[in-house]
Amino acid sequence: MLPRDSIRARLIGLAALLIGVALIAGYLVIASILEDFITGRFDAEAEAVADALIAGAAIDGDGRLIAGPEPADPRFQMPLSGWFWQLTQDGRVVAKSSSLFDNVLNPPEADFQGGRGLGPAAEPLRVTRHVFTLPDSTSTLAVTVTAPRAEIDTAMSRLRRPLGISLAVLGLVLALASLVQVAAGLRSLDRLGRDLRRIRAGQAEALPLPAVAELRPVAAEINALLEQNRAVLARSREHVGNLAHSLKTPLAALGNALPPDHPGHALITRMDRQIGWHLRRARSSAAPRLLGQFTPVAPVIGDILMVLRSPIRDSGLQVETQAETAPAFAGERQDLEEMIGNLVENAVKWASTCLRISARPKGGQLHILIEDDGPGMSDEDHALALTRGARLDETGPPGSGLGLAIVADLAALHGGKLTLDSSELGGLRAGLLLPGIVVAGS
Repeated sequence: MLPRDSIRARLIGLAALLIGVALIAGYLVIASILEDFITGRFDAEAEAVADALIAGAAIDGDGRLIAGPEPADPRFQMPLSGWFWQLTQDGRVVAKSSSLFDNVLNPPEADFQGGRGLGPAAEPLRVTRHVFTLPDSTSTLAVTVTAPRAEIDTAMSRLRRPLGISLAVLGLVLALASLVQVAAGLRSLDRLGRDLRRIRAGQAEALPLPAVAELRPVAAEINALLEQNRAVLARSREHVGNLAHSLKTPLAALGNALPPDHPGHALITRMDRQIGWHLRRARSSAAPRLLGQFTPVAPVIGDILMVLRSPIRDSGLQVETQAETAPAFAGERQDLEEMIGNLVENAVKWASTCLRISARPKGGQLHILIEDDGPGMSDEDHALALTRGARLDETGPPGSGLGLAIVADLAALHGGKLTLDSSELGGLRAGLLLPGIVVAGS
């Protein structure tokens, strides 16, 4: 079922409403025309009878109206059939049809003007009345011919049913035609959506111009926006690269100035690694590549554990990983390495004996969990731990207090988030909820 805010639903609903109104109006108009036609046919028969009666009427020597031959139509012979005729002279009935039997058309004929009247049994009648004159007569002469309204209604009912069925079939055909028209008209929008998904999945860099003229300006604006986004990203990375490059020299000088056994070398090594990563990322932005990216999770976790194998071995930690069924990360490998690397490095520092890393799908996204059995932290300290430069334990392992904040910023940049809570292992559990892509064949 289509949602109410769907363009298809609105177009189909509007088409159904207009078709329904048009068919109802058409039915009423056609039924009115048919009723006029059928009524006109009955009136024509009555007119012919009236003309025959007028032509056969005469005035005798005493000035009295004499009727001519009675119409041969057998309907005027059947008692109370509704087919009546009557001749009057100065309001007095002179002659009448056999169908009237002992009755006359009352009230006086003047009440029958307008085409409608009532018969002897109060049955509805279609009335034709003419006042005429004859030579040698100064009297008011009138002829009245009636037809039963029931026959007109019966004839109309026989036509209304096939008319209604025909219009209903026409409405069904028009409705199907509207569905086909809406589907064909919105096919270009569906194609535009698929092209956008291909860009997001890293399979294209720009939208092809649609075949529909109305969508070409939209596609052109989206392509311009994508190009502008690439330019802004390239400039930003260029600035970051310049900044990182400018820090390399003083950092190297600082490392040379410190004694070999100074604890600051560990911090310098970490800073140098971060600066080197940003330099590589800034340089890679100049290479042509697709806008969309996806990165398998398991290889990234494996590479990070390989880099950290020495501290893991020195601490005697047992590492458990589970990421084979996880969807790919919808982003660049460097960003995923930065996020998982900071969290795993933090867990290695604080874990006592056990470290667990898992990745799985969750609600169409990628959910990564890094857990340890270290001292953990209280619920009140979780928000503080995500603040740049914040350190909850100044006596713990060395660090700058930037790792968790960097991870939170990167996750938010990709539309995800970082959460901290307690692990069932007893220590901290860091959860990354990131956009994921199920890669075909994986």
